[in-house]
Amino acid sequence: MPLDPVALAKSLPPDAADGLQTLHTTLCRREAGAFQRAAKSGDDLVIACTQESRLFLQLNEQTEGAPSTQERPIRFVNIRETGGWSKDANLATPKMAALLAMAQLPEPEPVSTVSYRSGGRVLVIGTVDRAVRAATMLGDSLDVSLLLTSPGGTLPQERSMPVYAGNVESITGWLGRFEVSWTSANPIDLDLCTRCNACIGVCPENAIDFSYQIDLAKCKDHGDCVRVCEAAGAIDFTRAPQPAAESFDLVLDLQDAPTITLHQPPQGYLRADDDASLFDAVLQLRNLVGEFEKPKFFHYKQKICAHSRNERVGCKACIDICSAQAIRSDVKGTNGIVVEPHLCVGCGACTTVCPSGALSYATPSANEQGQRIRTLLSTYQRAGGKDAVVLLHSQERGAQLIGDLGRLARTDDSIKGVPARVLPLALWHSASVGIDLWLSAIAFGASQVWVLTSHEEAPDYCRALAQQMEVAQAILTGLGYAGEHLRLLDVRDARSLDVALRAAPARTVTQAASFSVQADKRATLDLAIDHLLRQAPTVPEAIELSSPASPFGSIIVDTDKCTMCLSCVGACPEAALADNPDKPQLRFIEKNCVQCGLCETTCPENAISLQPRLWLADDGKSRKQPRVLNEVEPYRCIRCGKPFGTLKAIQAIVGRLAGHAMFQGAAAERLKMCSDCRIIDMHTRSDEVQITDYP
Repeated sequence: MPLDPVALAKSLPPDAADGLQTLHTTLCRREAGAFQRAAKSGDDLVIACTQESRLFLQLNEQTEGAPSTQERPIRFVNIRETGGWSKDANLATPKMAALLAMAQLPEPEPVSTVSYRSGGRVLVIGTVDRAVRAATMLGDSLDVSLLLTSPGGTLPQERSMPVYAGNVESITGWLGRFEVSWTSANPIDLDLCTRCNACIGVCPENAIDFSYQIDLAKCKDHGDCVRVCEAAGAIDFTRAPQPAAESFDLVLDLQDAPTITLHQPPQGYLRADDDASLFDAVLQLRNLVGEFEKPKFFHYKQKICAHSRNERVGCKACIDICSAQAIRSDVKGTNGIVVEPHLCVGCGACTTVCPSGALSYATPSANEQGQRIRTLLSTYQRAGGKDAVVLLHSQERGAQLIGDLGRLARTDDSIKGVPARVLPLALWHSASVGIDLWLSAIAFGASQVWVLTSHEEAPDYCRALAQQMEVAQAILTGLGYAGEHLRLLDVRDARSLDVALRAAPARTVTQAASFSVQADKRATLDLAIDHLLRQAPTVPEAIELSSPASPFGSIIVDTDKCTMCLSCVGACPEAALADNPDKPQLRFIEKNCVQCGLCETTCPENAISLQPRLWLADDGKSRKQPRVLNEVEPYRCIRCGKPFGTLKAIQAIVGRLAGHAMFQGAAAERLKMCSDCRIIDMHTRSDEVQITDYP
């Protein structure tokens, strides 16, 4: 591939360009000595080769005087398939410089971890022959139990493992902590059965086989088998269905219809429906014994969560999107959500759809990811690159597709490869980055942001990404930035990816932003929108956002219905709604509103509706200032004249209690008094019962 070390060195900061004086072509073979000399220097190392990463790590270990990778990490970056092997490789120097600069950034800050402990007790669920076959493959290294789901097949005579029979009711938990429940309705109790085969020999209908279960569709007599099994007492046709439950570390599900149908099943639950998948599952299960750790992928701030208030439900985007069912509502508990870290697989889709930023991705964090994007784009621009595309992809399947495309471009003249303007950025999962970082990338000077998906992603994730992109694109289009800035590339092979990467550039900012992405999602969105607004070709008063996923918007208050009870103020988790301590007013700060709908569901008068939009009046300053949505004259106490409520609120209370026996006569009049006058009136009226000695 064409490489220009001088041009690359000029494109990087001085401290990042020190090692670019010499171009190495066989660093992992004939020129290995150069690597070893660099390794002994103790300096940070970035190797522009991912194919031979294992060999370089071995060389580092064997080099006397070289720090270990624990003391000094070695980073690897792919500049070959990502650009060097493409038809416009001669134009790829800015991209290579950008990828090298990004690779030299510090590793993400460590986060807390989630621990698993597995003793290797595995439950195999399925028909007899398939379950026994799997048990044979696992028995030498794991503690195997069988759960047989139907009669038929042959159990071994030797009772070498626990065997259960029944219909699976549920499987819950995760690696090391599965709870499996089932119901057994078969007349033969496998715990009591001695496998003497006497019942098989005497059954006139051949309803019993060597699975030691009775095919009830064939069985007619219910007599001979019971008689010959009298000593063991294993057969009882009068036995009611028996519920059972047991704990296991691992589950291998061989049923035609799996019990857990989630796109992301819990770790430790494996599914196999043919020989190839069975062999893969067996290999994985053998390695799932011991203690394991994974990062805790999320941070949760309950205080700003817009899920619920006062047992009313508002936003539940994270619960709806989670393909692992790791998130549940806790309306009656914390008035928020509960995320089970053992079930979380780190897809990050919940953080992408969260409008408030209550859920945020932990590793890398938003500000760390933002630094990567800004470094990538600023280096690319400094090197003379134009019309950059940030291509977000998973580090597994996405990276594989890009690698396949690069290699295919070398041998097939019809394939162009990854364009010079497309800058790949690997993520743990494609759904882990959302609208805050997409708009930040455009503010940093990217022409477009594309997200590469494949069969890895749950369909709901793709729909959520598309909805978020609809919002972001509506904002950019409304500000006059022409073209398609955001696109979901749903491809399955390298050839279709090659076609997808050929779209025309879109208009972007003339001056790249320099802000730092914040840990707070809403703060980052404000910074990005403010920069886009300052350079926008057009600035409308408002941009309508029709998508239900909009994190921006206003509320509309029907002033004829609103009684100014201010229930909505207490329900708002983002301080978008507020009262005025000096007068009956309902005030609203549009910038704070996340369109969660809690005010709408809380309002007893059904006087509130949501209005998704981005309000830009006065260059966006108005959306940051409080404005009055409703204001009424106060209701004055009929006894002392002190204002203590609103006319509509008092009229509503009086009207609703008019037929109540306890609010007649003087009691009804007290509803129109302030709290002080109510007490005075109760103690001065001779016809009222005096309350004394109140504890």
